Amino acid sequence: MPELTFPWNTPRLYNSYADFSLIKFGERVQKLSVDAGFSCPNRDEETKSGGCIYCNNGAFNPSYCSPEKSITQQLQEGIDFHKNRYRRAGKYIAYFQAYSNTFARLEKLKILYREALQFPDVIGLVIGTRPDCVDEQKLDYLALLSQSHHIVIEYGLESCYNKTLERINRGHSFEQSIKAIEMTAGRKIQTGIHLMFGLPGESREEMLDEAKIISALPIQSVKFHQLQIIRDTVLEKQYEQNSAAFHLFEMNEYIDFIIDFVQQLNPAICIERFTSEVPPRFLAVKKWESLRNDQIILRIEKRMNERETWQGKLFQS
Repeated sequence: MPELTFPWNTPRLYNSYADFSLIKFGERVQKLSVDAGFSCPNRDEETKSGGCIYCNNGAFNPSYCSPEKSITQQLQEGIDFHKNRYRRAGKYIAYFQAYSNTFARLEKLKILYREALQFPDVIGLVIGTRPDCVDEQKLDYLALLSQSHHIVIEYGLESCYNKTLERINRGHSFEQSIKAIEMTAGRKIQTGIHLMFGLPGESREEMLDEAKIISALPIQSVKFHQLQIIRDTVLEKQYEQNSAAFHLFEMNEYIDFIIDFVQQLNPAICIERFTSEVPPRFLAVKKWESLRNDQIILRIEKRMNERETWQGKLFQS
């Protein structure tokens, strides 16, 4: 493929969040996950809604994370956990990952966020939450923090279709997602989203159309997930009862799908992750080889080269 110039100013065929971060900070910055003991409105005892059908937080929560430990202890153990693999990291970002990390009174949030930001070499926060767990006051506070720290709010959208959100028992609408994103972006807080592919009832065309939908949103980054059947979830039971209702991507099929998607994606949006990675012991159905995310990225980039394509090639503003 001929050498091209891309708007993200690197030779990669997609707008890599890792490259963006390296350029922004001038060095490697490592995320450190913490579990601050939050719950989720979709699992709250009062609502008894049972949570999203695919959810088992243990599948992605690192072993050192535990709400029984302080934020400070988890951050220190996180550095120890990652030090062999990421020895070049000199700065850190505290990643409030488990459940919905704005689902508490503002005063409690302030205490937890401040503790993380006071830890040596922590320069910011990534806060994973839901569109129905933010309000004007919380966002005003996070906007204030963003004036002196790197603050990112990650919203779990999972789908742009209300029929799907209802089917997976998500507990909020896509309209709520749009409102939360616009409220966040209006305060100039960096905004990311999660999107899941392969959810029951969605066609390939519907999933590809989501590229146009999210391209129009005021977001800076996106994480993609392929649907996986995780143990001890409602989804696992549904799959056991009627596996024909599900289509789980084969790896090569997913690689071509995600490239089709990325071709239509706004080139200004950074891609932080193409796939989800779950410890094998949590998988009820194993469809893929045991490859790490970086190995899958190499396959995606190789296929993009073969297809002579790149992020945003077919994007229409």
